[in-house]
Amino acid sequence: MDGVIDKVLAQSNESLAENENSTSTRIPSTPEGMALAYCSLIIMAILPIFFGSYRSVKHHKEQKKAFEAGGEKPETMSQKDAAMFPLISSVALFGLYIFFQIFSKEYINLLLTGYFFFLGILALCHLTSPIISSLVPAAIPKTQYHIHFTEGEGDKVESIIDYKFNLHDIVCLICCSMIGAWYLFQKHWIANNLFGIAFAINAVELLHLNNIVTGCILLGGLFVYDIFWVFGTNVMVTVAKSFEAPIKLVFPQDMLEQGFSAKNFAMLGLGDIVVPGIFIALLLRFDHSLSRRSNTYFYSTFFAYFMGLLTTMLIMHLFNHAQPALLYLVPACLGTPLLVALIKGDIKTLFLYEDHPSNPTNDEKIVTPLIENSTQLDKSKRKGKVIAKTAEDNDSQVCMKKDQ
Repeated sequence: MDGVIDKVLAQSNESLAENENSTSTRIPSTPEGMALAYCSLIIMAILPIFFGSYRSVKHHKEQKKAFEAGGEKPETMSQKDAAMFPLISSVALFGLYIFFQIFSKEYINLLLTGYFFFLGILALCHLTSPIISSLVPAAIPKTQYHIHFTEGEGDKVESIIDYKFNLHDIVCLICCSMIGAWYLFQKHWIANNLFGIAFAINAVELLHLNNIVTGCILLGGLFVYDIFWVFGTNVMVTVAKSFEAPIKLVFPQDMLEQGFSAKNFAMLGLGDIVVPGIFIALLLRFDHSLSRRSNTYFYSTFFAYFMGLLTTMLIMHLFNHAQPALLYLVPACLGTPLLVALIKGDIKTLFLYEDHPSNPTNDEKIVTPLIENSTQLDKSKRKGKVIAKTAEDNDSQVCMKKDQ
């Protein structure tokens, strides 16, 4: 055990020495180059949140229709999942750090490159399929294909693969595979960013928080997680620099001097985009549930995220040290909707909102019996009126017979 610890410490010192040597050989960044890099990172961060949020609204409607048709409730992140997420992320992060210290990072990155190669192609296909399909010439027909693998016989048949596609999807797969090959062999930063943006948009679209409380727990936990692993240790920075995978967006600070072959990168982790992004997407769905003309909660929190990210870049530049972006993004993203709800009087409505309600709220539990009771009273009154009217008619008929 002591030998393993000594080996970890020795390789840690070697990695620090390599970082110092690489830093000394970097071409100094100009103020213009740094400004270009920071502005590009901010733009690449806010666009996936904006488009992913609107795509999440469409996906939410599709989920509701599927639930109404088949009765299968969509999977969403529970409050327990949100509370456990920072702990699981910490274990995974430290595990990667140990792996990079013990094993050769070339072999680890080789495995990760192969994994993200296929994952990135699928993410790009899901994102660009409608666009490429509209650009495909009409000469290529939309011939439908269906792959269906089952297991078992008779009543015990289980579907393993059930996938439908057409020729346009194959064209899309070929185009995305070319970008994947570019990333696989060149590891170019543009290919990395294309994969990263695709991951971010898909995550904001498909990962749904069910309610505001779950979002507050998740962001609050990751707020502490980010501060600890950035300020408390060098683990996150070391892993981010060693991890050659599209889990971060990068942009060269020396692009004006070196062009597309620049090497001095500024970076932003996808977690700093996706985590606030799924919360902002929840606020857009909440806005739509209110059926108001303006998406006040979405746009105000989206602007707060932009300001928080801008603050992160400025402080990182002033102190020349890596910053935990969630330190500035979480207060902005949590404080803004709460302040807006307080001003508009929507606090109760905001916290009662659920994408997919599991149980009726207290208000619904109170209101529903009242409605049922009032309906029964109306029915009994109508029935009483009918009986009274029938009795009156019978009396009038008896009187007429007596007169006759």
